Amino acid sequence: MASHNLSSATPASLVDPFGRTVDYLRLSVTDRCNLRCTYCMAEDMTFLPRQQILSLEELRDVATAFVELGVKKIRLTGGEPLIRRDIIKLVDAIAGLQGLDEVTMTTNGMLLPKMSQSLKDAGLARLNISVDSLKPKRFKELTRTGDLELWHQGVQAAKQARFNKLKLNAVILDGFNDDEVIDLARFAVDNEMDISFIEEMPLGVISSHERSATQISSAHIREQLDSEFSLVDSVETTGGPSRYVHIANSSSKIGFISPMSNNFCESCNRVRMTAEGRLLLCLGNEHSMDLRSVMRGNPGDTELLKSKIIQALQNKPERHYFDPDKIDIVRFMNMTGG
Repeated sequence: MASHNLSSATPASLVDPFGRTVDYLRLSVTDRCNLRCTYCMAEDMTFLPRQQILSLEELRDVATAFVELGVKKIRLTGGEPLIRRDIIKLVDAIAGLQGLDEVTMTTNGMLLPKMSQSLKDAGLARLNISVDSLKPKRFKELTRTGDLELWHQGVQAAKQARFNKLKLNAVILDGFNDDEVIDLARFAVDNEMDISFIEEMPLGVISSHERSATQISSAHIREQLDSEFSLVDSVETTGGPSRYVHIANSSSKIGFISPMSNNFCESCNRVRMTAEGRLLLCLGNEHSMDLRSVMRGNPGDTELLKSKIIQALQNKPERHYFDPDKIDIVRFMNMTGG
């Protein structure tokens, strides 16, 4: 798949009504996944028909339009992005876009033993690897189908491929895995990785637990970590919502993603594209625009696509309002794009 040459394009800045510049796109390539994590989706999921999912060419065209509009970072998400057929070709095409600083990915790690080196060779800069438990039985319970040993093999393969940076993502649920916060951080430090601890968000109706009963704040997680590590506050950012602290005498950082207790909306620089082509302007709101119909009704019209993106951005809300007792957003995280 040939990458587009954008050298003649004049980057335009995407600025929302609140003066925030959007330079980060989270691009979902599939709503399907090879795990069934309890907080992410129902056990018996109905996935989108394949014809409703954007093609590789459409995904590349979306990425091209956003880069021409000034986006500097694209993260590929899902579902599980590595189960998308020809994902390596898509990484190669996006990584070749002139003006893009980096293409990254969030993955559950199950397919990294086979694919890490190919991803690195295609131009993927960094990887976020999800893990919510380092105990095999609990890992299987939280993911419903996951094999922790395979996950460990994936981490080792990613380390051997020498990505610019590897980061772990852990969603912490009170009473489920909050007793592993220190162990997860220690694993990250021992493997010279960063880690972000994420508060659970009320996206989609689930039956595995009551979200209001499993809420745990970033502040409480920070208290646990303070008892074990010497943490130094930092203003560093990687372009996403994590607020970081450095671990003294270590190359690792710990991030806190706090959509429930301390929302990060004032500095929001990102939008999401679902696998079916909905441009989501906020994780916690339903403001969106259907870009699939724009592309399929006007194939190859990049200027129209760009104008629609600019138009959509004017509806980006100021902030989200999450309530763990109330499910306003019925779409699951796998449909949103992690």
